[in-house]
Amino acid sequence: MATTKTGLQRDPTDPNALPPWSVAVPLGLQHVLAMFTSNLTPAILLAGVIGATTGEATLLVQAALLCAGLATLLQTVGIGPVGSRLPLMMGAGFAFIAVAVPLAADYGLSAVLGGVLVTAVVQVLIGLNIHRVAQFFPPVVTGTIILVIGLGLLPSGVNLAAGGIGSPDFGSPANLAVAAVVLVLTVVLNQFGRGLLSSAAVLIAVLVGYVVAIPFGLLDLSGVGDEPLVAVPTPFEFGVSFPLVAVLSMAVVGVVNMVDSVGTVHAVTEGGAGRPATTRELRGGILAEGGSAVLGGVFGALPTTMFSQNIGLVALTKQMSRHVVTIGAVVLVLLSLLPQVAAVLAAIPPAVLGGGVLVLFGMVCAIGVQLLSKDGLTTRSLLIVAMSLALGRGIASAPDALDRVTGEWGALFDSGIVVAAVVAVVLNLVLPGRTRAPLAPEVLVEGAADAEADRRRED
Repeated sequence: MATTKTGLQRDPTDPNALPPWSVAVPLGLQHVLAMFTSNLTPAILLAGVIGATTGEATLLVQAALLCAGLATLLQTVGIGPVGSRLPLMMGAGFAFIAVAVPLAADYGLSAVLGGVLVTAVVQVLIGLNIHRVAQFFPPVVTGTIILVIGLGLLPSGVNLAAGGIGSPDFGSPANLAVAAVVLVLTVVLNQFGRGLLSSAAVLIAVLVGYVVAIPFGLLDLSGVGDEPLVAVPTPFEFGVSFPLVAVLSMAVVGVVNMVDSVGTVHAVTEGGAGRPATTRELRGGILAEGGSAVLGGVFGALPTTMFSQNIGLVALTKQMSRHVVTIGAVVLVLLSLLPQVAAVLAAIPPAVLGGGVLVLFGMVCAIGVQLLSKDGLTTRSLLIVAMSLALGRGIASAPDALDRVTGEWGALFDSGIVVAAVVAVVLNLVLPGRTRAPLAPEVLVEGAADAEADRRRED
């Protein structure tokens, strides 16, 4: 293990390595750039749904930055058994948007945040019992649910690209042209760019779109100057409430999200250090993801999750130091204390945001398809996918059909996620030929991952 004259460890495959500041700071900033747009999108979407004022939208953006930063610190620095101590960048979970948007429209943001707090409890319980839960979510189940989540998000992306529902210029050529510029530039940078140009393609394209929107009269910065220079986000600014439909909807997505995170923890250790995650890293990472959701309920943000694009950066740079990501977390926390910066970010025109998120929402669908193909699509698997899509997305696309039956529970069916999740899990349990999730045995055997990691280090 390499050390310098000052005794600082420099092994890039060790999470505890302390790289030089000249290396650590640029890499930390790169991690921020890679996740920035994805982290802010849920806040801006929710602001639009609830008709937020400039000040309220600013608070939501501040909350997204603060919660992402603190959640990442909990992951990289840790507290006791909580935290993986791995380079895992955290940010607002995209999977929750498809449920949160209809809930915010029907019950208000307070119901969403109440659901976030309950989801935090559920996720911590899952973290403590991940070996019992993971077996119910093999790739055919998680892939189906993620595909349904992605399909549910796409209409929101198209509406944003058109200027946002309710805007006087909805569907105008100017909105669609700006969205197209962002969309095409994102694809070009991602496929033909190198290094930062590729990893931060969405952010760069949105920044270009931000500038392009100015001559079209789509950018409104009138409320930015009203914000103070420095301010701490206020706890419970939007209140909390606990409608059962909101609690159940958010909790179901929380379960799926946490099970998927098991693979994410393994991905960062395999990509950065060529080894599986240890049991302590796995449990610590899952517990941190659940525990950090409390921050969202308090400050006004969706639960945080591990960002896959940042895991790609770890694999690309071959720099496994958790301290690099800690620098990125500190930057996010500092940005959250600057309301004028948050107000500028919150003012992103809907068309610009729509052009960027269409790519991201489409990638959610693609990840679902990728998971479905992991074990091959047998006749049994196809039936599970078909029934889950038919009932989940079918009911979500025609919600009025069940109005007389669902009544006040209609929001539980609006996104299709809850229905698809229940159908997929139940069919996987009752249809012959069931196989357990491949991750379950690794988690089930206490210490197995630790032993394998130690063996690889010795080799």
